[in-house]
Amino acid sequence: MEVILGKSAGFCYGVKRAVDGAKHELKKAKGNTIYCLGEIVHNKQVIKDLEEKGLVFIENINESKGETIVRAHGIKKEIYRLAKKLKINLKDFTCPNVLKIHKIAEEHAKKGYYIFLCGNKNHPENIGTLSFCGDNVSVIETEEDVADAMNLLKKSKIEKLLVILQTTYSVERFKKIEKLIKEYIPENVKLIIKNTICHATELRQKETEEIAKKVQYMIIIGGANSSNTKKLFEIGKTNCKNCVCIETVNDLDLNIINKYEKIGVMAGASTPQDLIEEVVNILK
Repeated sequence: MEVILGKSAGFCYGVKRAVDGAKHELKKAKGNTIYCLGEIVHNKQVIKDLEEKGLVFIENINESKGETIVRAHGIKKEIYRLAKKLKINLKDFTCPNVLKIHKIAEEHAKKGYYIFLCGNKNHPENIGTLSFCGDNVSVIETEEDVADAMNLLKKSKIEKLLVILQTTYSVERFKKIEKLIKEYIPENVKLIIKNTICHATELRQKETEEIAKKVQYMIIIGGANSSNTKKLFEIGKTNCKNCVCIETVNDLDLNIINKYEKIGVMAGASTPQDLIEEVVNILK
């Protein structure tokens, strides 16, 4: 059996920075409780490991009684102000790529731009980003949302449009949405498109497609609630009819896998290296 493992599989820079940062803060804590606002990354195994090391996960900043970690996805603008008011020390491990989007959104909102944010409106990253976009913003999840967003733009009478994207958004889907926006935008509206999909996401999606086309069976490893993992599975399934998405090696059906000679493996940005190695080792 030949196993092809994606070179870009596993932790991206932003996730590694957040997880390593949390572990460092826990070591420094000396018995003091360290909190984290929301799941630091979307991976159950990572969360469990950090909980065992003493990290306390909370959903509301008011629950904090001490130093609090800001996760890789970022937070709402208002939470920074509230934490300051409550005298809570924030350790900000928001991914630098997400912070860049916040800055772009805030700058253009102040200049009077209407903003289209491409991504899942319920995703933690976008919940944070929306707070920097001002009042004139529409979320576009799929191609079907473009028409409604365009109607709201026209009703606003605003003649400047900024398009930004969730860092883990689908590259292929964005290409389709970009085409629709350019097709339907009024001639009097100035358009600025900032492709804010991070490079690691683009690379991982492209590599997943390439591997899936070569193999008989494709395995995607990642958290069930991970947005970028779900997109990798969609790509894998499109290019290899035998594609599965798993969280750990225990989810594999080895009897099925044994029927194939060429297996592809890719992992989401929140998947730790030890989980990837366990899967590869059992296949080999």
